[in-house]
Amino acid sequence: RSSVKVLCGSNWSLVLQGQWMLEFYAPWCPACQQIEATWESFAKESERLGITVGKVDVTQEPGLSGRFFVTTLPTIYHANDGVFRRYRGSRTLEDLEGYILERKWEAVEPVAGWKSPSSLMMHGMAGLFHFSGWIRQIHNYLTGTLGVHVWVSYAIFILATLLIGLFLGL
Repeated sequence: RSSVKVLCGSNWSLVLQGQWMLEFYAPWCPACQQIEATWESFAKESERLGITVGKVDVTQEPGLSGRFFVTTLPTIYHANDGVFRRYRGSRTLEDLEGYILERKWEAVEPVAGWKSPSSLMMHGMAGLFHFSGWIRQIHNYLTGTLGVHVWVSYAIFILATLLIGLFLGL
């Protein structure tokens, strides 16, 4: 049984309390697969280190990847009572443990307030990522289930965009 806490859109706010290390990964990502065993070992040491170790599958949680503005995989964040710092160090077990035990995170500049995952702006970014997932589902329904040609699906989205723009402009 894994010691890593799996976070999703409904429970992500747990990282706002206490000290966390959080990994954003994708199952298909070779670099993510490479550090998976290390991350599990790190999680087994979490009680001794006084932290909680979590992970987010970006393929299942696009809103969370938008909220944290994840652009590369794997991405690791340190959170301490709602203050977020991006971890950019080596991904060995020793370096991860040293980052916590030696409090190296204190020397790292926190994520700016407006870019913090709990900010209003990043809440909006999460909404945009959810919206893009919704659009992808509609496209897959049109092309896969209804058998509409891909270009016809694109034309429908272009027309919808133009009509919405026209309506908002009026």
